[in-house]
Amino acid sequence: MTMVEHPGWVLWMTGLSGAGKTTIALELIKEFEARGIRSERLDGDVVREGLTRDLGFSKEDRDKNIERVTFVAKLLSRNNVGVVCSFISPYKAMRDHVKNEVTNCVEVYIDAPLEVVEGRDVKGWYKKARAGEVKNFTGISDPFEAPESPDLHVRTDQFSLEESVAQVLNYLEERGFIPAK
Repeated sequence: MTMVEHPGWVLWMTGLSGAGKTTIALELIKEFEARGIRSERLDGDVVREGLTRDLGFSKEDRDKNIERVTFVAKLLSRNNVGVVCSFISPYKAMRDHVKNEVTNCVEVYIDAPLEVVEGRDVKGWYKKARAGEVKNFTGISDPFEAPESPDLHVRTDQFSLEESVAQVLNYLEERGFIPAK
């Protein structure tokens, strides 16, 4: 397949664990591949297996994690790659850091209420956090500073996966980051 020319950009998806960031990111990558759009996916769980495995979940370590990912995303996007980042990234200051460092950064708040994400808890993290077995768990024992004015706000408790993905694609098309289908 011929690759489509497009500017580099970073789609920074933030939200609670279980909100749908990874699920949406995987669907977006499939769509980008089908359209010939150069893209890469950086996901919190995957990055922590390699690039940031030396970090824990303290505020300082979370900040270092986002700093490293921002550096990688910046390198990719500056080479005309669309980068889909799915990270809880609970702190406003670090999300602001990403926006200041990266050209064509789109902040997407993948949102669902706490009771909904707890109901989707396939890994059992919320249950463990509520029982005190997991420390520094975002939304339970550690804060999540919800974006006040994200570029795009996707409510996964109100829209299907297909509708959520379409919202993101439409946003990218409308801004000229990807060609319209």
